[in-house]
Amino acid sequence: MSINQSKSIKALGLCSGGLDSMLAGLLLTKQGIDVQWICFETPFFNANSARMASKQTGIPLIVKNITKAYVEMLKNPRQGYGKYMNPCTDCHVLMYQLAGEVMKQIDAHFLFSGEVSGQRPKSQKRSTLRYIEKQSGYHGYILRPLSAKLLPKSIPEENGWVNREQLMAINGRSRKAQIDLAHQFGITDYPNPAGGCLLTDPQYVARLKDLFEKGPYYHDRDLYLLQWGRHFRLNDRYKIIVGKSKQDNENISQYYLKEQDYLLRTDDIPGPTALIPYGCDKQILEITAQITVGYTKAPKNELTTVKCFGSDSVFDIQSYPLGREISQKWIIKTKFD
Repeated sequence: MSINQSKSIKALGLCSGGLDSMLAGLLLTKQGIDVQWICFETPFFNANSARMASKQTGIPLIVKNITKAYVEMLKNPRQGYGKYMNPCTDCHVLMYQLAGEVMKQIDAHFLFSGEVSGQRPKSQKRSTLRYIEKQSGYHGYILRPLSAKLLPKSIPEENGWVNREQLMAINGRSRKAQIDLAHQFGITDYPNPAGGCLLTDPQYVARLKDLFEKGPYYHDRDLYLLQWGRHFRLNDRYKIIVGKSKQDNENISQYYLKEQDYLLRTDDIPGPTALIPYGCDKQILEITAQITVGYTKAPKNELTTVKCFGSDSVFDIQSYPLGREISQKWIIKTKFD
């Protein structure tokens, strides 16, 4: 890889926004290295913590949406999944590959991350770290400042771009060394180390698995919608989403596509918002109205008005509530097999 060594040393770091990411960036900044971060977004994880970390430390941040490439990898990860549908090893490989492309675009010398040897049982074993590096296409150009002294020397260290003696030798799941280092840098506000990836959420993953197998899946919004409401698989062609709270209703409405979907709301009584992605036939529309009323306090023996918003009209459907003991059979199960 061609590197312009006449300029000041520049490094691009993968940033999750957690304490480890912040410390890795600050360790390099302390050495006078021009540090920049990159964080990737998909419907499964966002860059909110990374944005906060950038604001707190002053390290510039690039945010890039990688949903298309990520879904392609997610459907068939070479190293398989974790407990649910989290492809941790292949996820890291992909991120380094994409970060490497940006590294070359901004004329940086190397990549780095806040990964700690032995911190995560699957993706941060030393053998896995080596595998990820080799598969990324940037072997030798990836530095892990928090565990560097425990790992083989990287090219940045061999070339003298980074002083290895000023790096760390942290290993395992204990956070004591990081917390002590955070105090030295004056960092007091940082998120818990628990991951924010929806691919480790069994309820989300059950819905995602159903979406990949049966659809309909045409837009990124279909992945975002998996976070909210109750999801009913009425048959192999149609599914519906029914809000459980005011926030659910607002989020579901936000992703309503007027030209393609049906959106249903009870007219005269508080109740959920229901969405039928990409339309349906009359029978499904009527069942959806009944399920919607079933999640209100409407009397069982009285008709309730459900307002239906379609592609070219708004109309009313008069529905009796469908008993929840009946509608429950259509709910996409939360257990992931």
